[in-house]
Amino acid sequence: MTVNRLIKRLDGDDRVELLRSVREADVSPYFRVMESATAPVVQVEGHDKIMLGSNNYLGLADHPDIKNAARDALDTFGSAVTGSRLLNGTMDLHLELENEIAEWHGTEGAMVFTTGYQTNVGTISAVVGKQDVIVVDSAAHASIRDGSLLSGAEIRKFAHNDLQDLEEQLRKPVDGDGAVLVIVDGLYSMEGDLAPLGEITALCTRYGAALMVDEAHSLGIYGEQLTGAVELFGTANDTDIRMASLSKSPSSTGGFIAGSNDLLDTLRIHARAFLFTTSGVPAAVGASLASIRLIRSEEGRQRASRVLANAEALRSGLVAEGLDVGKRSPIPGGDTASPIVSLHIGDDLVAMDLWRKLFDKGIFTSAALHPAVPRNGALLRLCTMASHTDDQIRTAISTIAETVAELPS
Repeated sequence: MTVNRLIKRLDGDDRVELLRSVREADVSPYFRVMESATAPVVQVEGHDKIMLGSNNYLGLADHPDIKNAARDALDTFGSAVTGSRLLNGTMDLHLELENEIAEWHGTEGAMVFTTGYQTNVGTISAVVGKQDVIVVDSAAHASIRDGSLLSGAEIRKFAHNDLQDLEEQLRKPVDGDGAVLVIVDGLYSMEGDLAPLGEITALCTRYGAALMVDEAHSLGIYGEQLTGAVELFGTANDTDIRMASLSKSPSSTGGFIAGSNDLLDTLRIHARAFLFTTSGVPAAVGASLASIRLIRSEEGRQRASRVLANAEALRSGLVAEGLDVGKRSPIPGGDTASPIVSLHIGDDLVAMDLWRKLFDKGIFTSAALHPAVPRNGALLRLCTMASHTDDQIRTAISTIAETVAELPS
């Protein structure tokens, strides 16, 4: 009898078996079921939890203005446009949103993709090819790594935020007429640390490399106009490709590229993840537009200030309890915390156990385990929102500290 090797292989995957075992033991931190809006307190599987596991940094996911904009778009355009942006999928809402983003970022234009993942995959694979080199931070998001692989370019990783290693990679020769693209996150989603964009930009200039910065987690939080880390470090004029997600601070779905008309027209022709996927649903586009406009308002500035204040309170409270959390990031004129506070645990199983104990005590966190983080680098990812109250932050600190103390040494 002929063996179906593919299907047989699926039955022997060690990581699948691990998923099944932790799921059966009900200690898995993944695929938990949300039953209410992403707010400071969320109902999860029948119980209220203080939400410290969401990217809703500015607390806009349940904002009435954003919900009304989503309803208006739904009423006007229906549930879906059922076509790609190339064909019938471009709405006037897209053009308004792209114009708003371009004006906000001070670029010639902007281009909105259906998801943030597709934005990175489509952009990177469209602008570089087999003759080129991509130099990428080892902690860059999976979408950046996947886009780099699809491009066919030579990929050179450098150690996370290690400027010496970055320069060593840039010094290496490039074949023929190949170009070099350096790709970093503005704010890294696991450790919650900022890229040293001043020094990175200087190295790119010295070695003639283009620079792409993913602002998925820094958009709406940093910079005078809240466009992100590039603005905070004053490197906007030297950043060739500015990417961000619409699913974190803007609390919708989608992603965008802000840049030159040459870049954007190249993407319109060559970015397959843009050309061959259905446009985002109207409600998401409407919500994104309303969110960007709110972020640009005084209320947006107040929310950005509040989320960083909450992050400072959470981080300093955990440090005072003797817990191992991520370092503050150097910025021009000082340093800063970020809305992502990483609680270092180390062992995957210990991290899962801690996650479950906190879950049972009413605190929802995100567990980052290998391979999302280095082996023996498991952590709990704690995210603050602008809408968290002081009491909720204090409750989280005391609950986390007492629960860590209960773990076997």
